[in-house]
Amino acid sequence: MSVTRSVVRGVGAYLPSRVLTNADLARQVDTSDEWIVERTGIRRRHIAEPGEKTSDLALNASRAALASAGINAADLDLIVLATATPDQTFPATATRVQAALGMHQGAAFDIQAVCSGFLFALATADNFIRAGQAKRVLVIGAETFSRILDWTDRTTCVLFGDGAGAIVLTAEQGQGTFDDRGVLSTKLHSDGRQNEILYVDGGPSSTQTVGHLRMQGREVFRHAVINISDVILEVVGDTHLKVGDIDWFVPHQANQRILDGTARRVGIAPEKVVSTIADHGNTSAASVPLALVQAVEDGRIKPGHLVLLEAMGGGLTWGAGLIRW
Repeated sequence: MSVTRSVVRGVGAYLPSRVLTNADLARQVDTSDEWIVERTGIRRRHIAEPGEKTSDLALNASRAALASAGINAADLDLIVLATATPDQTFPATATRVQAALGMHQGAAFDIQAVCSGFLFALATADNFIRAGQAKRVLVIGAETFSRILDWTDRTTCVLFGDGAGAIVLTAEQGQGTFDDRGVLSTKLHSDGRQNEILYVDGGPSSTQTVGHLRMQGREVFRHAVINISDVILEVVGDTHLKVGDIDWFVPHQANQRILDGTARRVGIAPEKVVSTIADHGNTSAASVPLALVQAVEDGRIKPGHLVLLEAMGGGLTWGAGLIRW
């Protein structure tokens, strides 16, 4: 039976040129390279320059993805941009990217699911394609998390960085089997009862300020390993495949201990885990596509490979997706 699949045709990434090392942070707050590496696996992160906006990062990643796909912006039907750090309260940052790309047709909008944003954007784009409402979609994860950090809080400021990643999806016909190329399944979840363990203490309707990120690290860690493991098994079970069939695991880059704990819990071999956290830190919605792009560009991910994506973010939100490359 023929079905419409969302096939990845191009990928692109962008990281700001400024690099902030653990040693740099140790001169600002009471921390050390050893303390950060031991607890998180992070060694450095990229920070946007003054005046460098989320849309600028997204635009650079988008241009790279379109070039990789061999598609012009004028051929796009839709842009879905995941971010928790938009340029403005409104309009959507996606529309700024749309204008800068010279795309004057279709639609562009933002999705806000924090670190899970790229998975939510991927699922949204896939559903548009499956419903026949779009044939070519640009999916972006972009963040300037450095703008919402409390740089006096050593428990959070060491964790995050800025960056953007993007993919181009195109509608193509498959045979309806799990050997088809493209997005095979996505699963999304949220639990608003957990707001207080990971949030920003500001907003237009509450404080009329942007606010700063606040986190209860131990609680986030506990929920992350359990929730992510469960949704991985859910999305794999949905396709009637097995965890052993997965060629590459591309997780949200939150904490190396979370990556390791999740892989052990679901039975994914360490050598199949794509980890960029040492060099990028946690870039929220950008972390999954940044890691994905790196594994594609260095040749690890090849056509036909089964790729598992996952993330968890504030809300709480979490999700997973399976893509046949």
